[in-house]
Amino acid sequence: MTTTAPRLSVIICTHNPREIYLGRTLASLRGQTLPFSDWELIVIDNASTEPVATRTDLTWHPSGRFVAEAEIGLTAARLRGIAEARAELLVFVDDDNALAPDYLERALDLSAAWPMLGVWGCGDYTPEWEMAPPPDFAEYLRYLAVHRAAGDRWSNRPFDYDAMPAGAGLCVRASVGRRYAGNVRGDPRRKRLGRTGGNLAGCEDFDLALTSIELGLGTGVFTILKMIHFMPRQRIEESYLLRLVESHACSTVLLHALRDAGFHPAQGGLIARLRDFRFRRSLGPVARKIHEARRRGERRGWEQFSDLSSESSAARPKSQH
Repeated sequence: MTTTAPRLSVIICTHNPREIYLGRTLASLRGQTLPFSDWELIVIDNASTEPVATRTDLTWHPSGRFVAEAEIGLTAARLRGIAEARAELLVFVDDDNALAPDYLERALDLSAAWPMLGVWGCGDYTPEWEMAPPPDFAEYLRYLAVHRAAGDRWSNRPFDYDAMPAGAGLCVRASVGRRYAGNVRGDPRRKRLGRTGGNLAGCEDFDLALTSIELGLGTGVFTILKMIHFMPRQRIEESYLLRLVESHACSTVLLHALRDAGFHPAQGGLIARLRDFRFRRSLGPVARKIHEARRRGERRGWEQFSDLSSESSAARPKSQH
């Protein structure tokens, strides 16, 4: 391993990966236009049943290494990656992504050209479907990060989601990563925003983006950053999509509740229930199931926030008088 700090750290967080996908992810990294001497590769093995290091080769990269993280969960794995990284720019790559050959080079170019941004990411995802999705799922595929942004966008306004990138290919300045890690240590409820086992929560990337805004920086999405996102057939099964929508709604409520003290549950009076009933009746079968999953997730989010807040209060040491 080289002793000089690299310009960029690539972090792959993985848990029981599909080998063919991880292999293609690594092949896309091996083919990057950015010289190996400019970046390091860190694979965080997040409690895989069989250690990833026993079946994956990183010897092609002079600064490639495996790191085992026993605490299950995407947030725990990302925190370990942040702690291990030596560069001032971190790029989080999922184990089912194939980056365009110039992705890392473009990420560094954007880092230099946009010093006012702390977090930015991919604006052009090309899905590779194992099986084509049903036509009536088209409106909801955005949950799977398989879209192309209408154009480049940046912002420093909280919750401007069009300018807040998804976690696949996420570029983060190390200063933002360190602040985010401190935020999570100070409030472990934030770990609930990331995926853990079968829980499909997915707002930890937005929490990272909002940390950038905390520091007076912005966030951005750029179509010059391109990748292929592999989509196994189970991700277009209705049961998976409904679980994903419900989990996303739950973690969105948690994110807003943790970030905005003025955020409160919607009123649930008789008139609101009647409106919701009429709205549901106007929807088609798939849209109705999606709507109901979203509502379940929102209710679960408020229940979790209440429970976690109670636990947090009980865990704080009582002041002595």
